[in-house]
Amino acid sequence: MTARTQTKPSRRYWGIAVFSLIWNAFGCLDFTLTVTRYPAHMAAFPADMIDWLDAAPTWTLVPWAMGVWGALAGSLLLLVRSRRAVTAFALSLAGLAVHQIWQFTSGMPDSMITPANVVMAVAIWIVALALLWYAVRMRARGVLG
Repeated sequence: MTARTQTKPSRRYWGIAVFSLIWNAFGCLDFTLTVTRYPAHMAAFPADMIDWLDAAPTWTLVPWAMGVWGALAGSLLLLVRSRRAVTAFALSLAGLAVHQIWQFTSGMPDSMITPANVVMAVAIWIVALALLWYAVRMRARGVLG
């Protein structure tokens, strides 16, 4: 009998997995709309932020993509109860770290350094770390196979 069939996930597990999918899908949506410069999405951005984004080195897309798409992969892997969710969430955190280090050391425009943006950055870190911790815990309990 495999670990996957030994431990049945709780309702809480499914709630967290669905929440993580929705949360991380929003990150992927923001990434896609920003990278493609979708007009309706970009209309909400101040001009100095758009200029800063346009001046960003191309390599910065890699850790940003790794962060958001890795997190979405982790969420999907939670839903199929795969132990690989741990790896996906860990890679996502690595991408998040590299991207945010670049952001905060690249001369971000003042319009991006607002209390709301700082709170959002902290919330992203809290959720990302919590999802990694949760996936590790679920793997250890045999919920992820």
